Amino acid sequence: MDTLIALPAGAMASPAAVRNAEPILQRLRAHLPNKGRVLEIAAGAGQHAVAFSTALPGLDWTPSDPSPEARASIAAWTAEADLSNLQPPLALDCLDETTWPHASFDAVVCINMIHISPWAATEGLMALAERVLPRPGGLLYLYGPYREAEVALAPSNEAFDASLKARDPAWGLRDRDEVVALARSHGLALTLRTEMPANNVSLLFRRT
Repeated sequence: MDTLIALPAGAMASPAAVRNAEPILQRLRAHLPNKGRVLEIAAGAGQHAVAFSTALPGLDWTPSDPSPEARASIAAWTAEADLSNLQPPLALDCLDETTWPHASFDAVVCINMIHISPWAATEGLMALAERVLPRPGGLLYLYGPYREAEVALAPSNEAFDASLKARDPAWGLRDRDEVVALARSHGLALTLRTEMPANNVSLLFRRT
């Protein structure tokens, strides 16, 4: 959880977003459709939204975040990028169904949210994905660290988990199999797990 540094015009910058943007983009480029609509959950500072919509011009990208400060930053980055396929940020909160869009999307992307939020937010995310991905094959992409039964927990992730729980007991690394089971209950089947830098993983789910 890197400190966000204020930039001119209301934008914020996250060093973590800069570091992981290219590895994540490689996964998205391989699995997203060439054209379609993408909803990004918990978009944070907005750097990912700009990077991905720039690199994937055929996709209409809609970022969202429950934080007013984050949305202001996303709006600042969006204004600077001036991309026709990057939409204004939505005030979407996975814990508040009244904020969820009614439009349909081809993919939902959620980066580094599940461990920095209560479990109820993950439950909301899966219900939201079920709603906005009505067509079979719709993609839910998750990125972040997880506890995995067959993989020893890296010391850095163990320390990270402890620091998260110290901030909020409801936060912390989730059990991957519990996330997979929850997704399955909402019509989303895990199709791919890929190791990523810094002891993170990408999980790809498809709407059944």
